[in-house]
Amino acid sequence: MRLILLGPPGAGKGTQAQRMVEKHGIPQLSTGDMLRAAVAAGSEVGKRAKAVMDAGNLVSDDIVNAIVSERIDQPDCANGFILDGYPRTLVQADAVEAMLNEKGTKLDVVIEFQVDDAVLVDRISGRYTCAKCGAGYHDRNHRPKVEGVCDKCGSTEFKRRADDNAETVITRLQDYYKKTSPLIGYYYAKGLLKSVDGMAEIDEVTTAVEAILTKL
Repeated sequence: MRLILLGPPGAGKGTQAQRMVEKHGIPQLSTGDMLRAAVAAGSEVGKRAKAVMDAGNLVSDDIVNAIVSERIDQPDCANGFILDGYPRTLVQADAVEAMLNEKGTKLDVVIEFQVDDAVLVDRISGRYTCAKCGAGYHDRNHRPKVEGVCDKCGSTEFKRRADDNAETVITRLQDYYKKTSPLIGYYYAKGLLKSVDGMAEIDEVTTAVEAILTKL
């Protein structure tokens, strides 16, 4: 199965993608990870990306598309993949469709995570992780069982992302609605869009997602 996850930052896409990886054995592809891997591997497109980044510039859509295409050709994507955070624009969506057509394949479904903006701001601005094992927590919704001690590894060190604050989250939401939300209509018109309630409990969202996948 080949699918795209759509939704603003903090909608739970990453959590659900990881569950799909574990259950269905297909990789989750993020542009950040793919860029770093291509640069580290020293591939031709990786060298192009490195030159652009070393110059302090943003990597172009052409380079990102080439890296995604290269990654999809790898053996672990033979049975499908999850694109999380890409495409972000209508131009990128057209490029993904053209790329898949060239490979003789296509997307199976695009899953949109519907969320409430105010809840999202609270959800993101309150989250933090264990500095040692990366386990996730939240100031109100999911605190460690023993205050200040990680449930999984027992570490007492935690960290927060610098951009996990209300002001930055609102800016990221505005950017999402301006650039990425048009993809909802784009994929709806193609008959690929399915939606789930991203504000439900994590297990409930998983059940909703799996209900969609079983129908493919």
